[in-house]
Amino acid sequence: MINSVKDKKVEVRIDGKPFTSYFYPGEKTLKKAVLYPVQTAKGTLVTRGWPLDPRPGERVDHPHHVGMWLNYEDVNGNDYWNNSDAVDHEKRAYGTIIHTGITSVKSSGNKGELKVTADWIDKNGTLTIKETTTYVFSGKGDHRVIDRSTTLTAVTDVAMPDVKDGMFAIRVARELELPSDKPEIFTDASGIATKVPVMNNTGITGNYRNSNGITGEAVWGKRAIWCNLTGKIKDENISIAIIDHPKNVGYPAYWHARGYGLFAVNPLGMKALSDGKEVLDFKLKKGESTTFRYRTIIASEHLQDAALNGFAADYAKTE
Repeated sequence: MINSVKDKKVEVRIDGKPFTSYFYPGEKTLKKAVLYPVQTAKGTLVTRGWPLDPRPGERVDHPHHVGMWLNYEDVNGNDYWNNSDAVDHEKRAYGTIIHTGITSVKSSGNKGELKVTADWIDKNGTLTIKETTTYVFSGKGDHRVIDRSTTLTAVTDVAMPDVKDGMFAIRVARELELPSDKPEIFTDASGIATKVPVMNNTGITGNYRNSNGITGEAVWGKRAIWCNLTGKIKDENISIAIIDHPKNVGYPAYWHARGYGLFAVNPLGMKALSDGKEVLDFKLKKGESTTFRYRTIIASEHLQDAALNGFAADYAKTE
Protein backbone atom coordinates (compact mmCIF):
# COMPACT_ATOMS: atom_id res chain seq x y z
CA MET A 1 0.00 0.00 0.00
CA ILE A 2 2.52 2.63 1.15
CA ASN A 3 5.33 1.43 -1.04
CA SER A 4 8.46 3.34 -0.10
CA VAL A 5 9.90 6.36 1.64
CA LYS A 6 12.79 7.79 -0.37
CA ASP A 7 13.93 10.92 -2.21
CA LYS A 8 11.68 13.02 0.03
CA LYS A 9 8.65 11.10 -1.22
CA VAL A 10 6.30 8.60 0.33
CA GLU A 11 4.91 6.55 -2.55
CA VAL A 12 1.37 5.18 -2.28
CA ARG A 13 0.13 2.24 -4.35
CA ILE A 14 -3.25 0.51 -4.44
CA ASP A 15 -3.65 -2.91 -6.05
CA GLY A 16 0.02 -2.61 -6.90
CA LYS A 17 -0.60 0.50 -9.04
CA PRO A 18 0.75 4.01 -8.32
CA PHE A 19 -1.85 6.29 -6.74
CA THR A 20 -0.02 9.31 -5.34
CA SER A 21 3.03 10.43 -3.36
CA TYR A 22 3.42 12.58 -0.28
CA PHE A 23 6.10 14.92 -1.65
CA TYR A 24 8.20 17.19 0.58
CA PRO A 25 11.18 18.37 -1.50
CA GLY A 26 12.01 21.31 0.76
CA GLU A 27 11.33 25.01 0.67
CA LYS A 28 13.79 25.67 -2.16
CA THR A 29 11.46 23.72 -4.47
CA LEU A 30 8.03 24.04 -2.83
CA LYS A 31 6.80 26.12 0.07
CA LYS A 32 4.72 23.27 1.48
CA ALA A 33 4.40 19.50 1.24
CA VAL A 34 1.86 18.21 -1.29
CA LEU A 35 0.31 15.06 -2.65
CA TYR A 36 1.71 14.85 -6.17
CA PRO A 37 0.87 13.51 -8.65
CA VAL A 38 -2.59 11.97 -8.15
CA GLN A 39 -3.82 9.22 -10.49
CA THR A 40 -7.02 7.30 -11.11
CA ALA A 41 -7.26 3.54 -10.69
CA LYS A 42 -6.57 3.31 -14.44
CA GLY A 43 -3.36 5.30 -14.08
CA THR A 44 -4.59 8.59 -15.54
CA LEU A 45 -3.05 11.74 -14.08
CA VAL A 46 -5.71 14.07 -12.67
CA THR A 47 -3.31 16.72 -11.32
CA ARG A 48 -1.61 19.38 -13.44
CA GLY A 49 2.04 18.69 -14.22
CA TRP A 50 3.37 22.25 -14.41
CA PRO A 51 5.60 23.57 -12.90
CA LEU A 52 7.24 20.34 -11.67
CA ASP A 53 6.60 18.14 -14.70
CA PRO A 54 5.14 20.21 -17.56
CA ARG A 55 2.85 18.57 -20.10
CA PRO A 56 1.91 19.92 -23.56
CA GLY A 57 -1.07 22.29 -23.62
CA GLU A 58 -1.17 23.04 -19.90
CA ARG A 59 -1.80 26.41 -18.33
CA VAL A 60 1.23 28.03 -16.69
CA ASP A 61 -0.54 30.36 -14.24
CA HIS A 62 -0.34 30.23 -10.43
CA PRO A 63 2.96 28.33 -9.91
CA HIS A 64 1.99 27.69 -6.28
CA HIS A 65 -0.88 25.41 -7.41
CA VAL A 66 0.89 22.04 -7.18
CA GLY A 67 -0.89 18.73 -6.65
CA MET A 68 -3.13 18.62 -3.55
CA TRP A 69 -2.41 20.78 -0.50
CA LEU A 70 -3.72 22.70 2.52
CA ASN A 71 -2.72 26.24 3.49
CA TYR A 72 -4.15 29.76 3.78
CA GLU A 73 -3.61 33.23 2.37
CA ASP A 74 -3.44 35.19 5.62
CA VAL A 75 -2.01 33.93 8.90
CA ASN A 76 -0.91 36.83 11.09
CA GLY A 77 -0.39 38.86 7.93
CA ASN A 78 1.74 36.20 6.20
CA ASP A 79 0.56 34.64 2.93
CA TYR A 80 1.07 30.87 2.90
CA TRP A 81 -1.13 30.24 -0.16
CA ASN A 82 0.64 32.29 -2.85
CA ASN A 83 4.22 31.65 -1.76
CA SER A 84 6.56 30.37 -4.47
CA ASP A 85 9.91 31.24 -5.97
CA ALA A 86 8.02 33.14 -8.68
CA VAL A 87 6.95 35.98 -6.35
CA ASP A 88 8.88 38.98 -5.06
CA HIS A 89 9.43 38.21 -1.39
CA GLU A 90 10.40 41.81 -0.64
CA LYS A 91 6.98 43.21 -1.54
CA ARG A 92 4.92 41.05 0.79
CA ALA A 93 5.21 38.77 3.81
CA TYR A 94 5.07 35.14 2.70
CA GLY A 95 4.95 32.18 5.07
CA THR A 96 6.38 28.71 4.48
CA ILE A 97 5.15 25.31 5.68
CA ILE A 98 8.17 23.12 6.44
CA HIS A 99 7.84 19.34 6.67
CA THR A 100 9.37 18.24 9.99
CA GLY A 101 8.79 14.52 10.17
CA ILE A 102 7.03 11.27 9.36
CA THR A 103 5.71 9.93 12.63
CA SER A 104 3.84 6.84 11.47
CA VAL A 105 3.43 4.65 8.37
CA LYS A 106 0.90 1.80 8.39
CA SER A 107 -0.36 -0.45 5.62
CA SER A 108 -2.97 -3.19 5.59
CA GLY A 109 -4.57 -4.57 2.45
CA ASN A 110 -5.80 -1.73 0.27
CA LYS A 111 -5.57 0.86 3.02
CA GLY A 112 -2.61 2.85 4.29
CA GLU A 113 -2.12 5.53 6.93
CA LEU A 114 0.56 8.20 6.96
CA LYS A 115 1.11 10.68 9.81
CA VAL A 116 3.34 13.69 9.27
CA THR A 117 4.25 16.95 11.01
CA ALA A 118 5.05 20.42 9.76
CA ASP A 119 5.86 23.92 11.00
CA TRP A 120 4.20 27.08 9.70
CA ILE A 121 6.99 29.66 9.64
CA ASP A 122 6.46 33.36 8.98
CA LYS A 123 8.60 35.66 6.85
CA ASN A 124 10.97 36.30 9.74
CA GLY A 125 11.47 32.61 10.48
CA THR A 126 9.22 32.64 13.53
CA LEU A 127 7.20 29.51 14.27
CA THR A 128 3.48 30.33 14.22
CA ILE A 129 1.62 27.02 13.92
CA LYS A 130 2.46 23.36 14.55
CA GLU A 131 0.73 21.01 12.12
CA THR A 132 -0.05 17.33 12.52
CA THR A 133 -1.67 15.63 9.53
CA THR A 134 -3.00 12.12 9.07
CA TYR A 135 -3.64 10.79 5.57
CA VAL A 136 -5.65 7.62 5.04
CA PHE A 137 -5.42 6.23 1.52
CA SER A 138 -7.79 3.50 0.34
CA GLY A 139 -9.31 2.07 -2.78
CA LYS A 140 -11.59 -0.53 -4.23
CA GLY A 141 -12.27 -1.22 -7.88
CA ASP A 142 -12.32 2.04 -9.83
CA HIS A 143 -12.51 4.24 -6.71
CA ARG A 144 -9.60 5.83 -4.85
CA VAL A 145 -10.05 7.75 -1.57
CA ILE A 146 -7.88 10.19 0.36
CA ASP A 147 -8.93 11.25 3.87
CA ARG A 148 -6.93 14.16 5.21
CA SER A 149 -7.17 15.26 8.84
CA THR A 150 -4.99 18.25 9.73
CA THR A 151 -4.70 19.68 13.25
CA LEU A 152 -3.25 23.17 13.54
CA THR A 153 -1.99 24.25 16.98
CA ALA A 154 -1.20 27.89 17.62
CA VAL A 155 2.30 28.53 19.01
CA THR A 156 1.38 32.18 19.45
CA ASP A 157 -1.94 34.00 19.08
CA VAL A 158 -3.05 33.40 15.49
CA ALA A 159 -5.40 35.46 13.33
CA MET A 160 -6.71 34.01 10.07
CA PRO A 161 -9.03 36.72 8.71
CA ASP A 162 -11.54 36.23 5.92
CA VAL A 163 -9.71 35.99 2.60
CA LYS A 164 -10.46 34.26 -0.69
CA ASP A 165 -7.44 32.02 -1.17
CA GLY A 166 -7.66 28.85 0.90
CA MET A 167 -7.69 26.20 2.13
CA PHE A 168 -7.82 22.58 0.97
CA ALA A 169 -7.23 22.33 -2.76
CA ILE A 170 -6.22 20.40 -5.84
CA ARG A 171 -5.05 21.80 -9.19
CA VAL A 172 -6.36 19.52 -11.90
CA ALA A 173 -5.23 18.41 -15.33
CA ARG A 174 -6.09 20.59 -18.32
CA GLU A 175 -8.75 18.17 -19.61
CA LEU A 176 -10.72 18.52 -16.35
CA GLU A 177 -10.92 22.29 -16.53
CA LEU A 178 -14.18 23.93 -17.60
CA PRO A 179 -14.21 25.26 -21.17
CA SER A 180 -13.52 29.01 -21.12
CA ASP A 181 -14.64 31.69 -23.56
CA LYS A 182 -12.93 34.78 -22.15
CA PRO A 183 -9.67 35.75 -20.46
CA GLU A 184 -9.85 36.54 -16.75
CA ILE A 185 -7.75 38.31 -14.13
CA PHE A 186 -7.73 37.05 -10.54
CA THR A 187 -6.45 39.26 -7.71
CA ASP A 188 -5.24 38.17 -4.28
CA ALA A 189 -5.79 40.00 -1.00
CA SER A 190 -2.84 42.32 -1.67
CA GLY A 191 -4.04 43.28 -5.11
CA ILE A 192 -1.49 41.16 -6.96
CA ALA A 193 -3.13 40.07 -10.23
CA THR A 194 -2.75 36.87 -12.23
CA LYS A 195 -4.00 36.73 -15.82
CA VAL A 196 -5.65 33.52 -16.99
CA PRO A 197 -5.96 33.55 -20.80
CA VAL A 198 -8.47 31.86 -23.09
CA MET A 199 -7.01 28.65 -24.53
CA ASN A 200 -8.03 26.04 -27.07
CA ASN A 201 -10.99 24.17 -25.57
CA THR A 202 -10.58 20.99 -27.61
CA GLY A 203 -10.85 18.04 -25.23
CA ILE A 204 -11.68 20.28 -22.24
CA THR A 205 -14.56 18.51 -20.51
CA GLY A 206 -14.82 19.56 -16.87
CA ASN A 207 -17.95 20.58 -15.01
CA TYR A 208 -18.73 21.17 -11.33
CA ARG A 209 -21.84 20.13 -9.44
CA ASN A 210 -22.39 20.65 -5.71
CA SER A 211 -24.61 18.99 -3.12
CA ASN A 212 -27.31 21.61 -3.71
CA GLY A 213 -27.52 20.93 -7.45
CA ILE A 214 -25.63 24.06 -8.53
CA THR A 215 -23.42 23.46 -11.55
CA GLY A 216 -20.58 25.02 -13.52
CA GLU A 217 -18.61 27.99 -12.28
CA ALA A 218 -21.66 29.06 -10.24
CA VAL A 219 -20.47 26.70 -7.47
CA TRP A 220 -17.87 29.36 -6.59
CA GLY A 221 -18.81 31.23 -3.42
CA LYS A 222 -21.62 28.81 -2.53
CA ARG A 223 -21.91 26.67 0.59
CA ALA A 224 -22.18 22.92 0.05
CA ILE A 225 -21.49 19.63 1.80
CA TRP A 226 -19.66 18.31 -1.25
CA CYS A 227 -18.58 19.42 -4.66
CA ASN A 228 -17.91 17.11 -7.60
CA LEU A 229 -15.77 17.81 -10.66
CA THR A 230 -16.52 15.53 -13.60
CA GLY A 231 -14.77 15.26 -16.93
CA LYS A 232 -13.15 12.93 -19.41
CA ILE A 233 -9.51 12.25 -20.25
CA LYS A 234 -9.18 10.27 -23.48
CA ASP A 235 -11.85 7.57 -23.09
CA GLU A 236 -12.01 7.58 -19.27
CA ASN A 237 -14.87 9.24 -17.40
CA ILE A 238 -13.51 10.79 -14.20
CA SER A 239 -14.90 12.32 -11.02
CA ILE A 240 -13.00 14.19 -8.33
CA ALA A 241 -15.29 14.79 -5.36
CA ILE A 242 -14.33 16.64 -2.18
CA ILE A 243 -16.51 16.18 0.91
CA ASP A 244 -16.63 18.53 3.89
CA HIS A 245 -16.93 17.18 7.44
CA PRO A 246 -19.55 18.36 9.99
CA LYS A 247 -16.88 18.92 12.65
CA ASN A 248 -15.01 21.46 10.53
CA VAL A 249 -15.18 25.17 11.24
CA GLY A 250 -17.69 26.83 8.91
CA TYR A 251 -19.48 23.62 7.85
CA PRO A 252 -20.85 23.43 5.23
CA ALA A 253 -18.02 25.45 3.77
CA TYR A 254 -17.84 27.91 0.91
CA TRP A 255 -16.19 26.59 -2.26
CA HIS A 256 -13.38 28.37 -4.07
CA ALA A 257 -13.70 26.32 -7.27
CA ARG A 258 -12.57 27.94 -10.52
CA GLY A 259 -13.07 26.90 -14.09
CA TYR A 260 -9.36 27.09 -14.91
CA GLY A 261 -8.56 24.07 -12.75
CA LEU A 262 -8.30 25.25 -9.14
CA PHE A 263 -10.70 23.13 -7.06
CA ALA A 264 -10.69 24.32 -3.43
CA VAL A 265 -12.84 24.47 -0.33
CA ASN A 266 -12.35 27.44 1.99
CA PRO A 267 -14.08 27.27 5.39
CA LEU A 268 -12.45 30.48 6.65
CA GLY A 269 -13.04 32.90 3.76
CA MET A 270 -16.66 33.69 4.52
CA LYS A 271 -16.51 37.44 3.88
CA ALA A 272 -14.67 37.09 0.58
CA LEU A 273 -16.81 34.23 -0.70
CA SER A 274 -20.20 35.47 0.51
CA ASP A 275 -19.64 38.98 -0.87
CA GLY A 276 -19.65 40.37 2.66
CA LYS A 277 -22.89 38.72 3.80
CA GLU A 278 -21.02 36.69 6.45
CA VAL A 279 -17.83 37.30 8.40
CA LEU A 280 -15.78 34.81 10.40
CA ASP A 281 -12.25 36.22 11.00
CA PHE A 282 -11.10 33.00 12.60
CA LYS A 283 -8.64 33.16 15.52
CA LEU A 284 -6.73 30.74 17.72
CA LYS A 285 -5.24 31.74 21.06
CA LYS A 286 -1.78 30.48 21.93
CA GLY A 287 -2.04 26.74 22.65
CA GLU A 288 -5.45 26.29 21.00
CA SER A 289 -6.01 23.84 18.16
CA THR A 290 -8.47 23.25 15.36
CA THR A 291 -8.79 20.32 12.96
CA PHE A 292 -9.74 20.35 9.29
CA ARG A 293 -11.04 17.09 7.77
CA TYR A 294 -11.67 16.40 4.09
CA ARG A 295 -12.41 13.30 2.03
CA THR A 296 -11.46 13.23 -1.65
CA ILE A 297 -12.81 10.54 -3.98
CA ILE A 298 -11.18 9.96 -7.36
CA ALA A 299 -13.36 7.70 -9.46
CA SER A 300 -13.09 6.30 -12.99
CA GLU A 301 -16.77 7.12 -13.55
CA HIS A 302 -19.10 10.08 -13.25
CA LEU A 303 -20.38 9.87 -9.68
CA GLN A 304 -24.06 10.70 -9.23
CA ASP A 305 -25.70 12.73 -6.46
CA ALA A 306 -27.17 9.71 -4.65
CA ALA A 307 -23.79 8.02 -4.39
CA LEU A 308 -22.10 11.21 -3.22
CA ASN A 309 -24.78 11.83 -0.60
CA GLY A 310 -24.13 8.31 0.66
CA PHE A 311 -20.37 8.88 0.77
CA ALA A 312 -20.93 12.15 2.64
CA ALA A 313 -23.22 10.48 5.19
CA ASP A 314 -20.64 7.77 5.80
CA TYR A 315 -17.85 10.33 6.13
CA ALA A 316 -19.89 12.37 8.63
CA LYS A 317 -19.84 9.35 10.99
CA THR A 318 -16.03 9.35 11.16
CA GLU A 319 -13.92 11.20 13.68
